[in-house]
Formats: sequence, C-alpha cells, structure tokens
Amino acid sequence: MRIAIQAADLDHKRIDGTRVYLLNVLKWLGKISPADEFLIYHRRDFNPELCPPNFPNYRFKKADFPFFWTQTRFARELCKDKPDVLWMPMHNIPILRRKGLKTVVTIHDLAFKYFSDHFPKKELLKLNFLADLAIKKSDKIIAVSQSTKRDILKFYPGIKEEKVRVIYHGFDSELFQKEISEDKIKKVLKSYHLQAKSYILYVGAIQPRKNLETLIETFNFIKKEKPELKLVLAGEKAWLWEGIIEKIEKSPYQKDIILTGGISFEELAVLYQNAALFVFPSLYEGFGIPVLEAFAAGVPVVCSRNSSLPEVSGDAALYFSGSDMKELADTITRTLKDEGLKSSLISKGLEQLKKFSWEKCARETLEYLKS
Repeated sequence: MRIAIQAADLDHKRIDGTRVYLLNVLKWLGKISPADEFLIYHRRDFNPELCPPNFPNYRFKKADFPFFWTQTRFARELCKDKPDVLWMPMHNIPILRRKGLKTVVTIHDLAFKYFSDHFPKKELLKLNFLADLAIKKSDKIIAVSQSTKRDILKFYPGIKEEKVRVIYHGFDSELFQKEISEDKIKKVLKSYHLQAKSYILYVGAIQPRKNLETLIETFNFIKKEKPELKLVLAGEKAWLWEGIIEKIEKSPYQKDIILTGGISFEELAVLYQNAALFVFPSLYEGFGIPVLEAFAAGVPVVCSRNSSLPEVSGDAALYFSGSDMKELADTITRTLKDEGLKSSLISKGLEQLKKFSWEKCARETLEYLKS
C-alpha cells in the first residue's frame, strides 16, 4: 500500500507536542511495515531536532510553495503520485483531493472551542475553518484521547461515533529514561544556573492556555517559605505570550524564574531527571505528552484536573483545580516536603507508563490507515 503523510510541520523551528507525535510515529511506521511505501511530503529542510529516520520504504518529497501549501503544491503532488490513503497528522486536509482517496486525520484537541480568547482572532478563524473541513470531510478520524473524542462528538453532533478512533500517544523511553553522564548534567544545569532537585519544572509552550500566570503566582507564594527554590519554564513563546512575560517581570523573584526558550531534547531530558517536581497547570490538553515524559524521568507530577489529564495520568499524579492558586500551592508544598509521597508518585508514574508507547501508537495508526 502507498501511504501519503503530510509532514511539513517537521520543518518548523518551534517544537510542540503535535510535532513530537508525528516524529515518533515516523520512527516506527517504516520499521513495522517494510512492505508498505510511505510518501512523506514536506516543504523545506527538516528541523534537525525533528528529522525522521530514512527507512528504505520512505520516499521523502520536498516540494515548496510560497502560500497555502496544503491546498496548492501538496494537493497537486497527491494528485500526481496517486497514493492509496492519506494521513494528515494535524487537523488540516486539502479541499481538492482525488476522488476515492481515503483520508484519515488526527485531531489533537479542540481547545479553541473552549478558550477562544486565548487565540488571536485570525488564527481562531483559521482553526475553526480547518477543523470543520477536516472533521466533516475526512473518511476517518484519530482522536488522541477519549477526552478529545468526546469534544469532537460534542461540537460536531453530525459525526458518527464509529468514525472516531482513540489512539494514545507514547513517550521516548530511550531519551527520558537513559542514564546521563555527570558531566552532561553539570553542564546543562550550570547553563541555567540550577542545582539538582532545587527547581520546579514546566515543559510546553509559553501561552495563556497553559495557565502559567497561575503557576507564577503560586511560585511567588511558595518562594517565601522555600527561598532556594527556582521555577523553570522550558518551552518557546507561542500565541499571546506577552502577558506571561509581563507577569515574570513583575515578580519579586524574577531572577529565579528561568525561561529556556528553544531547547534540545538532550537538554530537556537533563532538566526532567533533575527536577524536584513537574507541574503541568494547563487549562486544557488533548493529551499532555510532558506528563508521560516526567513519569519516565522519575519525577513526581502535579497537574490540572481537566480535559485529558486525569485520563492520561491516572492515579500517578496529584491534581488541583486549574484556577485555584491556593490549592496548587498547598499541593506543591505537601509534595516537596513528603519524601514518601514523592516516592509513591514516582512508582505509580512508572506503572502508568506501561499503558503507552510510540510503537503501540504507530501500530494502531497503521492498522487504522489500512483498514
């Protein structure tokens, strides 16, 4: 079978969960199905951090175009190459497609339906248009969690439930569970002026939906009792980041709030493994890959009680109401003080990980594409 995959997101400079997902599925598809041919389309050069492996059955097709690439050059290439099935790993599909071309789209989340004020107006219009097109005009839909599936059926009541299959994400065990040399650890921690087990870690985009202003307020509160503590926000600026940076600049502990900006996966593994605690305060997540990464790194996790996060985290995390700064502060303080609780959370996290893997995700995705 000839399977077309839109992989242009792997060209982007900024790394996010959807790109991590695509990269890791591509690390497995060619390996588990050598008899199939995969046509992998992108626009420019891959981001070196997001470069997929070159299996013998992968055909990389770089074809740039200055505007509306998915609807123009990509659509043209599909017509020319005549694949049997098209997989769109993001919620975007070509309007014009060859008749009979089976199209499968992955829907990661519908956060813009709940938090429209957290998106620029132009992007909000675009997201709604593309989601409407992808959900209504695709043949099959992959939802990355039961939570996302419920949202699809809620906002698109005309969609039949059997059209949507839940396929969970995985985590990179080789990266986040590997033993890292002392020299590498010292070098990375020194570059961010950190000491091991003396900082709270957040990983993800710097944007309002991630609820970072609440986390910063919580840090300001906790810092009075724990002066040695630092807060690390590992991720790049995304939509409407300005209010978060302003919040940091107004903090009396501004110097102890570290923004890493763009960061390599190797450095990220060091930050995970040496954090005292991982906190994920997001107001909404389609899945939440960083939670699994924290579990894999052996770090206790505190996260919001909303959307997919209880589904993914199970009983391996402590939860708080996303809007309740006092509850978050109490939960963080209790966890940092209680070694038994930390040990229990780490053990439960490793157990929870057994439900997820990128190989499992890739196998289920391939089976769905070919069915």
